[in-house]
Amino acid sequence: MTNPLLDTSSLPRFSQLEPDQVLPAVNELINRNRDTLTSILENQDAPDFESVVVPLEEMEHTLARVWSPVSHLQGVIGSSEWRQVYEEALPLLTEYGTEMSQNAALQQAFARVSEKLDDSASDAQRSLVSQALRDFHLAGVDLDEDSKNRFRDVVRQLAEAQSRFANNVQDATDAWSLDIDDEDDLKGLPPHVIARAAANADEPGRFRLTLDAPTYHAVLMHAENRALRETLYRAWSTRASDVGEASEFDNSETIREILDLRLEAAGIVGFDSYAALSLAKKMARTPDEVVEFLRDLAEASRPAAEKELKAIADEADHPLEAWDVAFWQERLKSRRFSISTEEIRAYFPVDRAVDGLFSLAGRLYDLTLEEVDGVDTWHPDVRYFVVRDKDGSDVGGFYADLFTRSGKRAGAWIDECVSRKWIGDDKARPVGYLVCNFTPRDEEGRSFVTHDELVTLFHEFGHMLHHLLTRIEYPSIAGINGVPWDAVELPSQFMENFAWSYDVLSKCSAHRESEEPLPKETFDKMSEARHFGAGLAMLRQIEFALFDFRLHAEYDGDTDVLALLDEVREEVALIRHPDYNRFPHAFSHIFAGGYAAGYYSYKWAEVLAADAFAAFQESGIFDQDTAQRFRSEILEVGGSRDFMEAYIAFRGRKPSKDALLRQSGIA
Repeated sequence: MTNPLLDTSSLPRFSQLEPDQVLPAVNELINRNRDTLTSILENQDAPDFESVVVPLEEMEHTLARVWSPVSHLQGVIGSSEWRQVYEEALPLLTEYGTEMSQNAALQQAFARVSEKLDDSASDAQRSLVSQALRDFHLAGVDLDEDSKNRFRDVVRQLAEAQSRFANNVQDATDAWSLDIDDEDDLKGLPPHVIARAAANADEPGRFRLTLDAPTYHAVLMHAENRALRETLYRAWSTRASDVGEASEFDNSETIREILDLRLEAAGIVGFDSYAALSLAKKMARTPDEVVEFLRDLAEASRPAAEKELKAIADEADHPLEAWDVAFWQERLKSRRFSISTEEIRAYFPVDRAVDGLFSLAGRLYDLTLEEVDGVDTWHPDVRYFVVRDKDGSDVGGFYADLFTRSGKRAGAWIDECVSRKWIGDDKARPVGYLVCNFTPRDEEGRSFVTHDELVTLFHEFGHMLHHLLTRIEYPSIAGINGVPWDAVELPSQFMENFAWSYDVLSKCSAHRESEEPLPKETFDKMSEARHFGAGLAMLRQIEFALFDFRLHAEYDGDTDVLALLDEVREEVALIRHPDYNRFPHAFSHIFAGGYAAGYYSYKWAEVLAADAFAAFQESGIFDQDTAQRFRSEILEVGGSRDFMEAYIAFRGRKPSKDALLRQSGIA
């Protein structure tokens, strides 16, 4: 029987996939690719783009398609078998990837291809070859054999450690729960949170709170029981740490291992820090530039943040602790602006929010999005949508997995199922995964989201459009691939702005009882309240970004991670945290994701996004000419051109951070 993982002629057949298929499929493809590479290099009297690059793009695209459902499933279905086989296969792929990038003969073939590119070569071809040559050197292609071998070992160990970090966070989160006997202890919590806690309990009349993000944030924001807020805060902020309840998931040594390996990898290829190595693929050029950027934003934001915190403290009837701020901020916002998060939630059923978002995509980019029934998925909640252009042609498609559940990784993200490939006979349109963790549907089949969660949906959909709308033929630089990491958040953060348009929100809303859209009066109150807390939110993100960047710029093997965090907090933060806070131990963005020495990218790209949206405000936010220019110059080009050049082609100038400060109400 043919291994269904190896069938890339259609969408993944999720119902037929089994963990024991993974290693045979990965090994077969890696061996096949090695044979293909040997054939390519042995038949190169005069290497050119078509004979070297195109077959490599084809074979790497196939491998990515096979690996994608494996990587995806281990994060969304809570299966120990899928996680185990993922961890077993990851070193094979990591070793293979390093082997390819350290292949001197292949690097020389690319160098000869580069020399032969003439005026007929496209921007995409030039960029692909240029990025490949850069990546060969960053992977140590010029090293001696012993150094190459050590670099391969370091990269493999790093991949394993990062996977272990993520698993520890997930396991520690899933392992925690709190049983409540008296419903009065839950006073203030939204009814849907209480109902879910009751459903989780072992027996009638009791309640079980879990540590998923919707529950945690609801408790911190709404629970009148201060002790309950502190309990949830302690559990959340000590996950996977030495002071957490489940010590077997402690990430302390894993953090140290990851940092040691990153520092060693950077040193092997000639950089004095991992931060410096990281910037080799980003828009920012030097560590000093990044630190100065963050500190400038902090200085501009501090007066607004201090004013906000004082107002919150004045609202409270006791000195503020870290677990009090969200609660009293919500109380103040409700009193000052006569709105509450839960009042607004009642207007945003998930299905209507999705419909309104799709309507926006049609209005901006002439797209049509339709749900397709009968597509094989990994969970009954998952839906599949096909995207069509204004001429009716298929653009691509995506899966939407929107609700939290046990075993599913926290947060929200998109990932590639299939990258666009428009070369050869077997052309492929892009397909993606869009994942959120909203409150599950109730007994009536309904789920409602807060406005913040709606903004998250718009954010991730911006990433998805970046993936889907690319016009680049070559997978390695199509969509989000080949885009500098500190620019990749531009399309997502740009889309967030439309979640603050009444025209858009009226199409995303239908009240729980009346089914009426969000009243304009309520929207006006939301808009008035929008900037309250923006200064504190800005400092919070700068705290994370500065900690991440300084950690990777200054780490020397003896750096005290928690002491550095305290130092950063002393410099930029206003909210003080207790000594038991172990924020780094669950900071998956930098220790398990792609944001190491790159968390600043959120703010860097937010500057781009605010400046880009200002262009829409100047011409009308639904202006077709502006939208089509954004699509053609930003969303369609992938990594085919210098990103600053692409931005200037859209905006007519370089970005300014003033737009972000104005948009945040700080300036």
